[in-house]
Amino acid sequence: MEPGSSRNRWNLVIGTLGTPAASPSGRISPAAAEDARPRGGRKHSTVAIRFLLVHGAWHGAGHWAMLGAALTRRGHDVCAVDLPGHGMSARFPASYFDAEQRNLAHDVSPVSHVTLDTAAQSVVAALETLHRRRDGRRCVVLVAHSMGGAVATRAVQAVPHLVDHVVYVSAFVPTRLGSAGAYLALPEAASASGAGLYLGDPAETGAVRINPRSTDPAYLEELRSTYYTGVPTAEYLAYAHALTPDQPLGFLTGEVAATADRWGTVPRTYVRCLRDRALPPPLQDRLIRDADGLTPGNRFRQVPLDSGHAPFASLPEELARVLVRVPT
Repeated sequence: MEPGSSRNRWNLVIGTLGTPAASPSGRISPAAAEDARPRGGRKHSTVAIRFLLVHGAWHGAGHWAMLGAALTRRGHDVCAVDLPGHGMSARFPASYFDAEQRNLAHDVSPVSHVTLDTAAQSVVAALETLHRRRDGRRCVVLVAHSMGGAVATRAVQAVPHLVDHVVYVSAFVPTRLGSAGAYLALPEAASASGAGLYLGDPAETGAVRINPRSTDPAYLEELRSTYYTGVPTAEYLAYAHALTPDQPLGFLTGEVAATADRWGTVPRTYVRCLRDRALPPPLQDRLIRDADGLTPGNRFRQVPLDSGHAPFASLPEELARVLVRVPT
């Protein structure tokens, strides 16, 4: 795929940001409140879980806040990581904070050197910390969203013994084709929205670049409708302003190298977001199919969710209910 192609133009996926236990209106629904309430003095889930949350492109650990709160209320431990170049480790193009941002499409990214392996190692380090603190039967569930799926896959390949279950929430799981970028070039990705969001040539800047600071209402609406389908504009803006502009290109081009005897031994679940406009359902299905072809004896458990690409923002309670039932 050529860098300037509008067919799929590095249709990256945004990562994650949580939200307290509330619906998009700010109120807890009766069903969600009932689901979160302890029964008979016992926690909602019979298995105590330590969740490690891995965000997607342009996001950070803070984007998981609402989902993290929903999981914590259910009696589980939650840890979210900032991948290198994201969140509190983000670095910005020289013109990003200039009033007119004249050179934003051409500035070389200060995080262009960050590779998939570098990001995966940060996840491995977090898993090792959780393992050292492991107590009793508390299991470790790795949850990855969007581009974070490529990072998580690489991490599990390195340390499969540290993960009890891995959950992909509308996420990349590159197996047969090797890299996330290779899957974005498939016909199954052609229906993705957001072609007007990306700035410059990734080969020149070293990153897939967006502009969350844009003052163009049409641009911000395209960003919302592509990545935050179902999230009202007022709430979406809080997520958008916490995004960073650069996704290191190495996350897309890095070879994941998943094998059946390591990554393929870990039980896994795929949360299929049925209204996803960033990682369309046909592409999600292709990723699942290729992964199951690698390990036919350990196939994905699939869970459909009637959401867009960011259920951590639009349906945090519903996603939490899915996650706490994963190890059972």
